[in-house]
Amino acid sequence: MLLGAIADDLTGAVELAGMLAAGGMRVALVLDDAPVPTGQDAVVVALASRVAPVEEARAGFARAAEALLGAGARRIFFKYCATFDSTSAGNIGPCADVLMERMGARFTLFAPTFPEVERRVFMGHLFVGAQLVSDSPKRFDPLTPMTEPNLVKVLSAQTARAVGLIPLPSVARGPEAVVRRVDALRAEGVSYAIADAGTEEDLATLARASWDWRLTTGGSNLAAHYLAIWREHGLLSPAPAAAALRAGGGGAVLAGSCSDRTREQVEHFAARHPVLRIDLARMESPEAALREAADWAVSLLARGPVCVTTAGDAEAVAAAQARLGRDGAARAAEGLLGALAVALVEAGVRRILVAGGESSGAVIRSLGISRLSVAPYVSPGIGLCAAEEPLPLALCLKSGKLGPVDMFSTVLETMRA
Repeated sequence: MLLGAIADDLTGAVELAGMLAAGGMRVALVLDDAPVPTGQDAVVVALASRVAPVEEARAGFARAAEALLGAGARRIFFKYCATFDSTSAGNIGPCADVLMERMGARFTLFAPTFPEVERRVFMGHLFVGAQLVSDSPKRFDPLTPMTEPNLVKVLSAQTARAVGLIPLPSVARGPEAVVRRVDALRAEGVSYAIADAGTEEDLATLARASWDWRLTTGGSNLAAHYLAIWREHGLLSPAPAAAALRAGGGGAVLAGSCSDRTREQVEHFAARHPVLRIDLARMESPEAALREAADWAVSLLARGPVCVTTAGDAEAVAAAQARLGRDGAARAAEGLLGALAVALVEAGVRRILVAGGESSGAVIRSLGISRLSVAPYVSPGIGLCAAEEPLPLALCLKSGKLGPVDMFSTVLETMRA
């Protein structure tokens, strides 16, 4: 196994596995503590650690690393969101600390840049398009509000290890200059470095500087740049093309993300298909909301796909959190969508699109799915995958912030057998 990867949420894991599959790797994706299969070029373990309690997140990473290394992984990659989603307590720093200790590593880099969706790092500061992340809608995220754009500061608050910077001028001069910068940082006692990058070429440079490290971290496309290098060194042969992931039966959208993009996608879908909006701040009880949603959806499935959403604007989120607490509101939404997914599958739904990383994890776990087949990556936000057990299902698990506005209808149709 060339690569064992650990992702801090399910949509990120699907994105990474899709990019590796598109590059010609044999890839498996497993959830949590499911057995790690052998005979793969890469295995991605999907955790729900992004907003978990710190010690719970650390323990999950420790178990995942042991499982991957035990199955023969030569190197470990830690995948997190391109907007470096975390809080002052973690969990990127604490989970990286676990991997550093387990791998016996003295240094690694952090490269969240994702040019395809305009996430870039310059002088250690994270930009979303032309805005600092702290000026973007990410500052309103209900679970991981990003109010500090300097990632050196963000990471330093999460770890006792010294954090430095690999600045863009070093990256622009090529892999050798990056290695020299790394050597200088290590001589100063630095263990972690935020890496500037603005383009795919910058990420390719970082990949060439770190391709033989036992531990690296970053976004999916940094990992994807390793494949060409591994082929150059005779470590990787192309895998057979993956089959299309399709299913018969009904289609449904379950939207838990409160991002602006998901709410735009819900509105676009609502112009053509039925949508039920659940107000967490006003629902009588989770049980009553589930019964209402299930009855409503099942009564309409024969006419075409439906959508149930717990997403709301900033005012609705604040009201739900005031009633249920920050974590309570999130758990209520995830629990409701997970239970609803079970009811819909029992009613014959076989194509499901889930919007939101935590929501995707909740739905897949509620359905008892522990392993997914992932289609080759197509574009940001379209994470196509399939489950064979306990029932054959075609799935799209999308990050809340990504994907074209019209994707709900088009992707459900793409997944139709």
